[in-house]
Amino acid sequence: MTAPHTLDWTAQLVDQLEYHWNGHLRPRLEGLTDEEYHFSPAPDSRTWGVRPRGTGTADMQGGVGDFTIDFAYPEPRPAPLTTIAWRIGHVVVGVLGARWHSHFGGPPHDYMTHEFAGDAAGGLAQLDRTYAGWMDGVRGLDADALAAPVGESEGHWSAVPMSTLVLHIHREVIHHGAELCLLRDLYAHTR
Repeated sequence: MTAPHTLDWTAQLVDQLEYHWNGHLRPRLEGLTDEEYHFSPAPDSRTWGVRPRGTGTADMQGGVGDFTIDFAYPEPRPAPLTTIAWRIGHVVVGVLGARWHSHFGGPPHDYMTHEFAGDAAGGLAQLDRTYAGWMDGVRGLDADALAAPVGESEGHWSAVPMSTLVLHIHREVIHHGAELCLLRDLYAHTR
């Protein structure tokens, strides 16, 4: 009798996002200009972005430093269109950064205390940094850690296994990444 094949779930989860990041998303963001970073095909009044402090039009602005991110709670219906800068800020803070901090000891990330980047190079550097921190953490998970509950930092989801959170975060990066690429396409074909 042979031993059953043991699947390396950590490697599968890492490969899921690395394949998308390295083969599709990150190459599509190369050469991103500041104009693209802040571009919206909708009027400013119907767009959330990362704006110079004091110029936001949303109900709330988060962040420290020279730039803030627009948001409202609860989110209006329909939600405003968002810029590439906004989407990158969301992925950096609310998707990767907060979880890197809560689960893998990365630096704190929250919307009110984050220093949002006002230019494409700064935004991409923050994106690369939080992606790397998250992925280093995921690489360190073994089967027991993937099966363990995520804990109190995930609120009412505290009892779900870490594998569920990893899959969720990867879906978030993939779907927001697709939005980033679509905004770049809109910019290229409408300017």
